[in-house]
Amino acid sequence: MEPTVKGSHTPPTSLASALQAAQQHSHYLRNLLAGRPEIAPWLDAHAARALGVEQMKDFLDGETASGASSASGAGDDDHLKRALRGLRQRVMATLVVRDIGGLATLAEVVESMTLLAEVSTNRALDFHHRQLREQFGEPLDSHGQPQRLLVIGMGKLGGRELNVSSDVDYIFIYPEDGQTGGDGRRIDNYDFFQRLGKRLISTLGELTADGQVFRVDMRLRPNGDSGPLVCSLDSLEHYLITQGREWERYAWIKARVLNQGENLQPAWVVALQNICRPFVFRKYLDFGAINAMRDLHAQIRREVARKDMAEHIKLGPGGIREIEFIAQVFQLIRGGRDPLLQVRPTLQVLALLAERRLLPADNEHELAAAYDFLRRLEHRLQYVNDAQTHRLPNTEEERQKIATAMAFANWKEFLLVLETHRSIVSRCFEEVFSEPEEGTHPLLGVWEEAITGDEALERLSSLGFRQPKAMLERLHSFRQSSRYMQLAASNRERLDALGPRLVDAAAATNHPDATWQRGLDFLETISRRGAYLALLQQYPQALTHLAELIGSSSWAADYLNRHPILLDELLDSKIFDVKTDWQEFRDELQLRLAQHLDDTEREMDILREVHHAQVLHFLAQDIAGLHSVEHLADRLSQLADIMVQTTLDLCWRLLRNRHPHPEQAPRFAVVAYGKLGGKELGFASDLDLIYLHDDPAEGAGEVYARLGQRMSTWMSSRTSAGMLFEVDLRLRPNGDAGMLVSTISAFRDYQLQKAWAWEHQALTRARFCAGDPAVGEQFEALRIEILRQPRELIKLREEVLSMRQRMLDEHGSRSEEDFDIKHDRGGLIDVEFIVQYLILGHAHAHAELCGNLGNIALLGIAAELGLIPAELADPARDAYREFRRLQHVLRLNANRRARVERASLSRQIAAVRALWEGVFDAP
Repeated sequence: MEPTVKGSHTPPTSLASALQAAQQHSHYLRNLLAGRPEIAPWLDAHAARALGVEQMKDFLDGETASGASSASGAGDDDHLKRALRGLRQRVMATLVVRDIGGLATLAEVVESMTLLAEVSTNRALDFHHRQLREQFGEPLDSHGQPQRLLVIGMGKLGGRELNVSSDVDYIFIYPEDGQTGGDGRRIDNYDFFQRLGKRLISTLGELTADGQVFRVDMRLRPNGDSGPLVCSLDSLEHYLITQGREWERYAWIKARVLNQGENLQPAWVVALQNICRPFVFRKYLDFGAINAMRDLHAQIRREVARKDMAEHIKLGPGGIREIEFIAQVFQLIRGGRDPLLQVRPTLQVLALLAERRLLPADNEHELAAAYDFLRRLEHRLQYVNDAQTHRLPNTEEERQKIATAMAFANWKEFLLVLETHRSIVSRCFEEVFSEPEEGTHPLLGVWEEAITGDEALERLSSLGFRQPKAMLERLHSFRQSSRYMQLAASNRERLDALGPRLVDAAAATNHPDATWQRGLDFLETISRRGAYLALLQQYPQALTHLAELIGSSSWAADYLNRHPILLDELLDSKIFDVKTDWQEFRDELQLRLAQHLDDTEREMDILREVHHAQVLHFLAQDIAGLHSVEHLADRLSQLADIMVQTTLDLCWRLLRNRHPHPEQAPRFAVVAYGKLGGKELGFASDLDLIYLHDDPAEGAGEVYARLGQRMSTWMSSRTSAGMLFEVDLRLRPNGDAGMLVSTISAFRDYQLQKAWAWEHQALTRARFCAGDPAVGEQFEALRIEILRQPRELIKLREEVLSMRQRMLDEHGSRSEEDFDIKHDRGGLIDVEFIVQYLILGHAHAHAELCGNLGNIALLGIAAELGLIPAELADPARDAYREFRRLQHVLRLNANRRARVERASLSRQIAAVRALWEGVFDAP
């Protein structure tokens, strides 16, 4: 959909009216029709609808047939030049009429011009390749296969956004060095393709009596005007790696091979993409691109000022180039991690940025409207004399002509809307590219150790730091470290700008000293990553969010130190959105994975990156107090379920052809135990899993064993993006000595005949979490069957008490003062054992106890059933809830053992002990 702007679009008219309006506007069209009367019938036949590629080719075919003179029937170069120029005249005439007459959209105009360039380029290229082949033979590769020149369209041509009087930017690449083959004179491939490139430029760009097709600009090639006209793929790769500059990354974003067809091998295009994409789109977020593009824009503005081009609608303030810069800087920053941003058209990029909330929706609409307005204005300026101009006219007559063509009553009204658009573009540009705060920070002297001693201590103390001496010692150690001293100058400059701001940000938190220490550790971690330093420097709010997170949680600080790539998430406006759209999450995950089919390493990294980013969102929400422990655990568990299912899908894709029936979905299920099974997952929890299948096909068991092994490896391997999950498979039948994957029937036999009581206790919290739902239903039916087996209560009681004592001996605190929230008497495990005992002892009579509802809910059900007194159940439920909350808080600050002073929880401990004694009649 094209943006609409009030007063900027000419209302559609009849073809006759459109032709009249177009001639009144365009000197070029009037002169063309006067000098080329044969074009008028063309307009009558074609101007009523948008031009297509077939119409252009048909015209050239007709011209070629009428002027064929060579033995090959291809005609001579002069005839080709006339035919191509005749086509351009007809396309231009059609566009002037349709655009000025309100019959064409902007999209139609730029597409028609792009098609003209493509058709002209391919027709001339094929003609001259044949001519040179007849003279020197076919250029061959090392295997004796023919080669073709890759003509790469850059800029607006590459983006299919070509304006009506534009030049075309080319780069010429050939696959590899070698020689031509044949009986005649042989030449090097380089020489062949250089001759071909020169002839192509002449055919399109030479100014003849018929004009020219396109001015050809070759300055974007490696080494510009001083470089060779053509280069091989190997030469291009060497250049980009060793000499490629930041502005060239910007230039290559829209690069596109124009002559893709039957004569062009797809492998050549793939090889070109494999060279260019890593150069343009970096693997990690590249916020350093902001500075590079800011510098490039500053150069353009200096040139604009020098040449008095303030009203230049392309390069001037608020012009077309600023819109393109806004779109492309986000592509450079994020395109490596988000391949969908590697598209070329500007409006498409802006829409994608809004979808991802990287650009406010209002800004996207305003920029799209401004782009539409400015590009239409650009065309109307150029239609007048078919000149590549972007300057507004000076005379009264020409100004009114432009105002009328833009559907305004007068120049003043037009200018008012134009300036509104340009001011909006300038505002949006400044929001993206604004310079970090200038001026000397009041704490810079402390950071640089120019201010020391009592004065430095006093300044830090006045900000609320309690241990200023320790801060200064840590700062001195950091600044004297070899890591700091060996930093690149640009990184040290950024780091020195961030240091004082970190002190300010830490002082604003509840724990300034801890925040400062953790923040400096983090800056040290990223000190060699200029892109991360640039992000924090460009976006002060990211540093504020960082300080809040790490100040509240040492676990968060450690997490970000391990995954600094997550810094970008601190800019995400959705980070505090507690309503997770899981379907949208799945769709985006699948979309990212789809860009890297058959790249196992990248797929594993994407799983980790996506999971880590969502965990950070939950962490930020948790620290902000937006979740209860129970709700947080539910979300973390659902996230884990999705990641396990996705891992299963990816691994099965690699193994399915080993199965006797590869077209069928795997009859395989993943069952979660423990924290994931009970939906009580924490930030650092591992996953207790078992794998089951119900597939009688011959050899299926072996395939599923490989699947289980592959899944475990995918989840627990440490890649460059870290680890997805620690996976524990010891709860499967016979533990480490058992089969990795069991059949449903084997699992049933084991549970009914060989399983220990503690294994049935573990089963109370098990649930299907991924795989074939039918197998999951079988497991759930089997789980209920096992839980509802009648048991001798005395024997069950003894087994449960024995296991509890064993765990207490292994993990208890053995302290009168300290209390281990999880393991000690009166703690979490006591509540869990009570619930499990009640389920195993009474589920045969009360099926409602089999639900995987969580310990708090199940205690309530047991009280309602009269299995335990309500006056004991309710305080124990409250205690369990408080234990989980406190355990969570402690683990956020790296207290993995979760121990506190026993006296601080005496009431809760007593409540759980009372219920324990009431259930087991034992202390």
